Amino acid sequence: MKIQQLLKTSLALALAAWLLPVLAQAGSKDQTPEEYIAQWKEVAVRKMKEHGIPASITLAQGLLESRNGNSILATEGNNHFGIKCTPDWTGGKVFHDDDRKNDCFRKYRSADQSFEDHSKFLERPRYASLFELKPTDYKGWAHGLKKCGYATDPRYPHKLIDLIERYRLDSFDKGVDVTYASKDAAPVKGAGTRPVKHHGRSDDNVVTIGNAREVELFDGRIKFVRARKGETVRDIAAEIQQMPGLVAGWNDMGKDGTLEEGQVVYIQPKRNKSKDQESCIAEQGETLWGISQRYGVKLKKLAKYNGMGIADPVQAGQKVWLRKPR
Repeated sequence: MKIQQLLKTSLALALAAWLLPVLAQAGSKDQTPEEYIAQWKEVAVRKMKEHGIPASITLAQGLLESRNGNSILATEGNNHFGIKCTPDWTGGKVFHDDDRKNDCFRKYRSADQSFEDHSKFLERPRYASLFELKPTDYKGWAHGLKKCGYATDPRYPHKLIDLIERYRLDSFDKGVDVTYASKDAAPVKGAGTRPVKHHGRSDDNVVTIGNAREVELFDGRIKFVRARKGETVRDIAAEIQQMPGLVAGWNDMGKDGTLEEGQVVYIQPKRNKSKDQESCIAEQGETLWGISQRYGVKLKKLAKYNGMGIADPVQAGQKVWLRKPR
């Protein structure tokens, strides 16, 4: 009798251990798309300012890849974008059946890290063509992601576009907030934004900083502002809620540097090469750093292309390569 009772008790405990997580999962309520957008829209907009990726694309990918934040990858690995492990990945890992059994996916300490890694992932050379699109061209970005090999699903671009238009996510690309009254209610637009000037072309509006300072685009892709009288790198960094060292690095200057009125200050990384020009002719008194700022090309890259040091003098009339010479 004692043995039978022990067997029954053991069986009951085993059954309870199996049922508890099942019941807990059944009782939990999945996050809705509206809740997901409300939770992550500020992060998506911040990453747009830092990296130049439309917030609408980031949010749509997050909604799709993480199933509104409810997927196993999102809940167990804080991975909202389905980014797999690569040979250079040194962070955490989580394994999940996908294209292959037990595919390796990146695991993050927090979901915020997933959003940052997503932005950096798209800054790889493989996706460079996307940054030549207008910042508000969410359709171009959606189709471009598929073309560059981000996803194998032939319907991937259409799924992103459907999400963007259903929840009006493109409003975030223009600096307009979106809120939702209920799950089925139509989005209500909030505060407006000021136009952004474009250097060398006239395009659609994009997000501005604090609805006050005008943000311009170099070649339609690199965001920059013009310094006001008496401003420093730290002043601009504080305004865009960024570390002074990052802003200084984007502009190849010291974080304690002072700025001249009207000086161009990039608020995202410059490019590795000029989009349209192979070279330029240096003007009288111009420096390699000045050319770097004028053409939006990283100073170290210019120095490498021209076999120079970053502080080497440039002669008036000198040909300066803006990309690797052929």
